[in-house]
Amino acid sequence: MKFLMLLFVTALAVPFVVAQQAASPGSQSSSNTTVDLAAVRKLIDRGQPKEALLQLDLAAAQRPPAAGIERLRGMALYAEGDFSEADQALAKALQENSKDIEAAELMGLTLFRMGKPADAIPLLEGIHEWAPGTKVDPSYVLALCYLDTRRYDDARRAFARQFGFAPDSAPAYLLTGRMLLRHEFLPVAQEYAKKAAELDPKLPLCRQLLGEIALASQNIDEAIADFEKERDLNPLYGGIYDRLGDAYTRAGQYQKALQSLQQAVLLEPNSTGPYILLGKVMLKQEDPVSAAMYLERAEKMDPTNYMTHGLLGQAYRAMGRTADASHETETAEKLQSAATPRLETPH
Repeated sequence: MKFLMLLFVTALAVPFVVAQQAASPGSQSSSNTTVDLAAVRKLIDRGQPKEALLQLDLAAAQRPPAAGIERLRGMALYAEGDFSEADQALAKALQENSKDIEAAELMGLTLFRMGKPADAIPLLEGIHEWAPGTKVDPSYVLALCYLDTRRYDDARRAFARQFGFAPDSAPAYLLTGRMLLRHEFLPVAQEYAKKAAELDPKLPLCRQLLGEIALASQNIDEAIADFEKERDLNPLYGGIYDRLGDAYTRAGQYQKALQSLQQAVLLEPNSTGPYILLGKVMLKQEDPVSAAMYLERAEKMDPTNYMTHGLLGQAYRAMGRTADASHETETAEKLQSAATPRLETPH
């Protein structure tokens, strides 16, 4: 009788113990869901942001949630290209820890990518060294933000800091001028290039920049004069002969263009630019055979340049090679179409 009673009590106790174990916060099933945030960081660094986000969702469900989850979520979302969601996650990370340099830097980059340079500037201004998890120099992005907000002198100081130049030096003005040209701020770019030339009349590439600006403004004679000055200052720099050849071609000075471009080929034999321009000059001079020779060389060096294929099509057509001309023209059109930016189709 006592034995039967003992069995009955034991049977009642077993479900209670099992339930207690299931409810225990320190149970084995709960510990199995612990997420290693260092491993999540490695997933992001390896280019696996989707997997990282799944792990972060599990980590956020833990109680209490580990510190640093929102920063990692922001990193993963940034890697995914979801800048709006990344911005929100990084804002939460900074609410948790206002001194989180990595989160602040990445949020600045995120705002820049979202087209909000003015909002990015305050976050980036206090950061002068790269945080461990980012791959872009904050000084560079800050300088771009200054350019976009027309704060050109601040941009110059930021670019100078990135390269270790004195902020008021000729190289700092020249570098900023080049970036301004890239952003098509031509009058300001010219002002900065002239200031660089004034500070150091013998600074290499300064006259070339002035020539590039003049060329972009369709001031061909001015461009030629500046390129010739650069050539005199820097006679073994192959790039200047390429630019001179382009300017001479636009001015219709084909013999000078031919001479400069052949000099460019001699100094820069692995650059396709001079060969393409030589092909163009030969076509202008109605010599399609020579044009095809130069352009075929350029095509072998870089088969993805649609301009090469387009000019080669013209050369073949002038030579009577109709099928080859059609093939090259079709290839040029496909390459150009593939290179043209398109608006994303809404989902």
